[in-house]
Amino acid sequence: MANIQEARHALVARILEGEGTATHLQRWAAFDNDGLEEPLKTLVRKVAERAHSVNDEDIARAQQAGVSEDQVFELVICAAVGQATRQFESAFAALEAATAKG
Repeated sequence: MANIQEARHALVARILEGEGTATHLQRWAAFDNDGLEEPLKTLVRKVAERAHSVNDEDIARAQQAGVSEDQVFELVICAAVGQATRQFESAFAALEAATAKG
């Protein structure tokens, strides 16, 4: 399990602190699904909570607000990895709790 944790940590560090066109603050906000203004707020929320509903209009709204295609891509990745991280941590905590009882 240590290798999975190390890989996850490396991925999160790279997308949040590595080089990119979106600011580190924007990337952290997308990862946390908190603190972005519209239209990014809606886009990131959709990615995190119901990714299947993201559409071309969501992307177009972000770009019309001055967000570049590269920035949109980076923020979508941050949102998706942030949600996956929260789900992973919840599942891992549940697994630990279940195995501690038995």
